[in-house]
Amino acid sequence: MASHRKSRTPGTRVAGIRTPALATAALTSVALLSQTADAAPGDDRPSLEEVEKKVGDLYRQAESATEKYNAAKEKTTKQRKRVDTLLDDVAQRTQKLNEARAELGSYAAAQYRTGAGMPDTATFLLAETPQDVFDQRQVLDRMTGRQKAAVDDYVTQQTETMKKRQEATESLRTLTETQGDLKTAKATVQKKLADARELLSKLTAEEKARLAAIEKRKQEEAARKAAELARQQAAQQSGGTSESSGSGSTGSADTPPADSSYAAKAEKALAFARAQIGKPYVWGATGPGSYDCSGLTQAAWKAAGVSLPRTTYDQVNAGTTVPVSQAQPGDLVFFYDDVTHVGIYIGNGMMIHAPKPGTYVREESIYYDGDSAIHSIVRPA
Repeated sequence: MASHRKSRTPGTRVAGIRTPALATAALTSVALLSQTADAAPGDDRPSLEEVEKKVGDLYRQAESATEKYNAAKEKTTKQRKRVDTLLDDVAQRTQKLNEARAELGSYAAAQYRTGAGMPDTATFLLAETPQDVFDQRQVLDRMTGRQKAAVDDYVTQQTETMKKRQEATESLRTLTETQGDLKTAKATVQKKLADARELLSKLTAEEKARLAAIEKRKQEEAARKAAELARQQAAQQSGGTSESSGSGSTGSADTPPADSSYAAKAEKALAFARAQIGKPYVWGATGPGSYDCSGLTQAAWKAAGVSLPRTTYDQVNAGTTVPVSQAQPGDLVFFYDDVTHVGIYIGNGMMIHAPKPGTYVREESIYYDGDSAIHSIVRPA
């Protein structure tokens, strides 16, 4: 397992988005060359190995903050709708309460004009709380049926209005908290990404060239692994047997194949995903002009009529887990022990995904960061 990945805790998964390839795929291999790239004695510049570790940490922290941002944004939207609904309800109930109060007032005024002394109905208008009203219920014996009905309506409207006002107050408090979480997560993402870019900007031209060469070799190896998986899957379809490929393989070897209904939905999801190729990765984005990794998979399956949760750590639980060797087009491919990235499988060991800031939606081998990076394959419908 790669050194940057955390040990998986059984039964738990942590929020996040994928670790960008430059920070994890390319930079991880830089450690092999770090002995020759260390700073000279007396030089304060960090070694490539130190840069690799720091950048990887920063991107992982940004990933975690991005998923927290996505979750907080979704919660804030729902909470704002709830607050709006409650405030509308309070306004309507306040209007009804005012109407009930006016009706009681009309009875009180009539009693006053006839010289009846302190109007019975006025007793209720002087009450400040529902309990005050209930404490004076004995006066109902001296009221007409219409007066009693007016008092009952007033008591009901007053009780419900106070209840809704309390709910609205509590919802507003919750909304304020979620907006604070949203703001904090956004600031964290921006700070971590800025710090990572600053570190990478300090690399020399020679160091950047070496990183590019390492990345190219890793992509070549990823393509070889994808071709190997394609051969395994072809052998399975022709009646042969094959072991699951990759340390991220999970699920039963007898996992039944997806039915024709799933294939039809997957085709629609993949058609949507292919149409997004070339659009930029933007953290927190759900389309249509840009996407982050889970935003893309959510939008793709929505086009097929399937509703997926917003975050990677929720999407990973939104289907059936299957072995890597039995992955079919449309399946979701999750990466890293903390489930920080997701792509949509297109067959032959390849996927479509939104990789990282500064890149675009593209096709890539599911082994782009090595076998051990694959967390699981999930069939969402």
